[in-house]
Parts: sequence; C-alpha cells; structure tokens
Amino acid sequence: MNFLKSIIGEVGVDQIVILCFAIILNCDVMKPFGVVSRGCHKRGVFWDEVIGRIKNKLGTWKGRFVSMARRICLIKSVFSTIPLFYLFLFRMSSNVMKKIVSLQMNFL
Repeated sequence: MNFLKSIIGEVGVDQIVILCFAIILNCDVMKPFGVVSRGCHKRGVFWDEVIGRIKNKLGTWKGRFVSMARRICLIKSVFSTIPLFYLFLFRMSSNVMKKIVSLQMNFL
C-alpha cells in the first residue's frame, strides 16, 4: 500500500493539468469541497449555490420555533461562515451580499 500524505487542489485550472502535477509530485488530487470553480464570480448566478445553502439551513431550523438569542447565535456562527469559505477564493458583489444579509434579517 502506498500512503500519500500530500494532496494537490485546483481552482480554475484544467483537470488534466492537475493530474499531471499529481503524477509528477507523487501526490493525490484533492476532492472538491463543493466550490464552484468555473464561471465568473462577478455574476449573481455564480453565487446561487451559496444562497441556496443558506436557504436550506434556514428551512431546516424554522425560525419561529427558535428563541431570539438562539437566532442571533445561529446567524453569527452558521450563516456568516457559509459565505466565508467562498470569500477566501472569490470577491463577492454588493448585490449578492445584500441578498445574504436580507436572508439573515428575515430569519431574525
């Protein structure tokens, strides 16, 4: 068995290039975290997946059954961290930010 400790990932690079680098460096290819790496991050369609994830989380918790203190805690801990993962890689437009903030405020 060959246990490789190193992995290589890609954002916006062709998959064949990453496979060639993985063979040269003798490492595995990282599985994607669900990050959309194709398309223009300046368009609203690019961020629909992030907004969809936030809406899914809101739907499972049913805001009317959660106390005000717990709603604030959920907004700070969960709903703010979902977009942060994408913000490490891409710049968010102000329109998308307004949509996310409006979802958070509606939950509150």
